[in-house]
Amino acid sequence: MAPVKILVVDDDPAIRNLLHRFLSQQGYQVESGQDGQTGLELFDQLNPDLVVLDVNLPDTTGYKLCQEMQSRTGVFVLMLTSRNDEADKMKGFAEGADDYITKPFSLVEIGARIAAILKRKRIVTSAEQQSLVFGQLQIDPVRREVILSNQIVALTALEFDLLYCLASKPGRVWRRSELLHEVWDYEYVGADRVVDVHIGQIRRKIEPDATQNSMIQTVRGVGYKFEATT
Repeated sequence: MAPVKILVVDDDPAIRNLLHRFLSQQGYQVESGQDGQTGLELFDQLNPDLVVLDVNLPDTTGYKLCQEMQSRTGVFVLMLTSRNDEADKMKGFAEGADDYITKPFSLVEIGARIAAILKRKRIVTSAEQQSLVFGQLQIDPVRREVILSNQIVALTALEFDLLYCLASKPGRVWRRSELLHEVWDYEYVGADRVVDVHIGQIRRKIEPDATQNSMIQTVRGVGYKFEATT
């Protein structure tokens, strides 16, 4: 089996080299770059499974780079930054980040976060390889594609996993903590906000009427459920 490929983009050479050595020792194939331009060049060459991405880069922001990379392949993205304000974290998630970790960090923690993110891909691809169809909405777990009214919907990797989780059991009410365990595979401080941000992103992309959440419904005081449409 080919090793999992990880790209590290950080302008701090000490952090970049530390992560490169650590992740290589964990058995990953690793490449690293110091800025956005180099990061994109390596991204196209490597086609990574996951990117560890610093928010503050000399020639761009990690947010913009995250959007650009995910528009190309839907790659998993772990944002790495010294910013610890909750608003910055929510912005990272809104831009498509799968996880967000602040500096300073422990190598044990970042290793666990990466393993948890990569595990989601195995969970979805090892599930029953059957497309879910609800009226004009089709969710294909093999191609990891969502099609609405014959048009491909551009979802991030995490948005796809979250939608697939909800839609695979229509009518089931999911608590936010259950979604975190099922999709993220670990507890996250400030978890409710993280789930809500991603649900909001999915709704904007698949709901025919943004004011009427007919598919992903909020169950007040509990969480969310997916209601099949015909």
